[in-house]
Amino acid sequence: MEKTITTALLILAGVVSIVFVFNSVYPMVNRSTEAMVSMSETIDNRMQSSINIVHAANSTDRKTVYIWVKNVGTSRIVSIDQSDLFFGLTTNYYEVPNVNYAGGASPSWDYELENGAEWLPGNTIKITITYSTAPNAGTYYLKLVIPNGISDEYFFSM
Repeated sequence: MEKTITTALLILAGVVSIVFVFNSVYPMVNRSTEAMVSMSETIDNRMQSSINIVHAANSTDRKTVYIWVKNVGTSRIVSIDQSDLFFGLTTNYYEVPNVNYAGGASPSWDYELENGAEWLPGNTIKITITYSTAPNAGTYYLKLVIPNGISDEYFFSM
């Protein structure tokens, strides 16, 4: 009878231990799986996104710079106004705010879609940087970083 009680208690202790271990390990495995799925989606989005700065030019009064950027990836790019645009002389460039976030300050940039209502693969946007006074002549550096971190760089003279 003692062996039966001892065996029953050991079995009960084993079951309780297994339940305890399962309740401790399962949430960690579940969180790890969610993190892996989220990371996989982020990597997939980055792999499908790609841009190419096609051309940049300034206006005749030199207060406006035009930049054409093509979506050469396989996915639609959204929230274009939340992109980061770095622009300036190669020795002194800075982030130019989007017109929606510039608070009326100059310079600022805005964009328009050249073909289509969305920035789909194969479509081009035209970015316009507007200055209150003409910037100095020289070699300029341009870098556009879209919201998911994909970027392209371009150098040109004006």
